[in-house]
Amino acid sequence: MPTSAPRVIHTGQALVDLTIEIPDLPARGQNVMASSVAQYAGGAVTVLLAAARLGAECVHAGSLGAGPHGDAIRAALAADGIEASAPVVTTQDTGVCVVLVEPSAERTFVTTLGAEREITVDSLSTADVRAGDLVCVTGYSLAVEQTRAPLLEWLTSLPEEAVVVLDPGAAFVALPAEVRDAMLACTHIWTSNAEEATDLLAVRGVAVEASDREIVAQARALAPVMRSDAVVIVRDGAEGCAVYVAGETTYVPGFPQTPIDTNGAGDTHTGALLAGIAEGAAWVEACRRANATAAIKVTRRGPTTAPTAAEVEEFLRTQ
Repeated sequence: MPTSAPRVIHTGQALVDLTIEIPDLPARGQNVMASSVAQYAGGAVTVLLAAARLGAECVHAGSLGAGPHGDAIRAALAADGIEASAPVVTTQDTGVCVVLVEPSAERTFVTTLGAEREITVDSLSTADVRAGDLVCVTGYSLAVEQTRAPLLEWLTSLPEEAVVVLDPGAAFVALPAEVRDAMLACTHIWTSNAEEATDLLAVRGVAVEASDREIVAQARALAPVMRSDAVVIVRDGAEGCAVYVAGETTYVPGFPQTPIDTNGAGDTHTGALLAGIAEGAAWVEACRRANATAAIKVTRRGPTTAPTAAEVEEFLRTQ
């Protein structure tokens, strides 16, 4: 049994987000004038910052490079007391994700590959996972063989009481069936948006029963695809999320806002959710706080603008 609160450990890619606000996507081969540009620590950092600001002890187990991008990631993690456990990759810098943000807050991404892909079983093992720890995996780590093989091998070495959390991303459904099945077999918590849930259900040929809310039907339909003890969360922006746990599916309403920037909203929701679970909250209450945390985030620019626990409590008090 764990002797302290579970930690939130992320194995995914920490990248530098170069966020550019544009009036519209340009036609192919054409130009568009941006209204702003900013650089943030992104990727796995967004999940970890949200969890840390809500009180969780956090560790980044992924690899970081030697260079200005890696330095920016390390500084962002350190500012919120988050440990980066793996040794620095000295041969290259961390990659960049170019994020194009339209006035509707819709985002388009271009991602480069860098030191964040240089993971090994030994580098991941520096996180020293303990019983009860919440271990985050992203589908984008499984999309590239360079990171897929060591990650899947390392996951088999975790303590039986460790809790594996899968954020599938758009990449998951395109993986070979045997890779998807191997990952789902060790996944205790699935947390995705509605589109990612729809894609997996379609590729598995699972029918979704009619329901007042699609995300409720999706969470219920995904349950048989998972291991028998898995928890399933499906979120849909301002609508909120649905959570399936122990045979029961519950709809948890969202908190609609006028969005400024939705980049990082899903990751912020995941971080807040796991912070709640780490402190012992019930699933529905943890989802409610995660909905509130993501609602605050979309009113702020940049992926690293998750609110503090005090800000979330004040927000919920006024709802």
